[in-house]
Amino acid sequence: MSDKYPLTSDGFQLLEAELKHLKSVERPAVIKAIAEARQHGDLSENAEYHAARERQSFIEGRVAELEDKMARAQIIDVSKLSGDTVKFGATVTLVDEDTDEEATYQIVGELEADVNKGRLAITAPISRALIGKQTGDSVEVHTPKGEKAYEILKVRYS
Repeated sequence: MSDKYPLTSDGFQLLEAELKHLKSVERPAVIKAIAEARQHGDLSENAEYHAARERQSFIEGRVAELEDKMARAQIIDVSKLSGDTVKFGATVTLVDEDTDEEATYQIVGELEADVNKGRLAITAPISRALIGKQTGDSVEVHTPKGEKAYEILKVRYS
């Protein structure tokens, strides 16, 4: 597959940091744990050995996944974007038209989305509803709890 993954510069740096940590810290630690477990003798009943091999398998899989995604990343420098129309990378402040509750989200790539940190995937229903809209526009979003209406208070790129 040659799909490109849109990523902000920050998102790419997070993937890079995770990859570096896996290669320079996790991988050597698990190799050491496997070597130590081997010294305990019979590997067929050695829980530490099996746990370390499982961890190694996870690390190698994650390294391969990160390398693949980074190779296919389409890095978008949000600091070079501007305007008042919502597009990838925008930080959008919304108000819920029913509750008057305000929320701010940045629209990012799927790989870096984290709702708890206010980072919504470009593929999320609310993101799809916001794309192409401007400050002052109202949007209807289909959520699992039914229809929600939001007004866009502010769009910024930084």
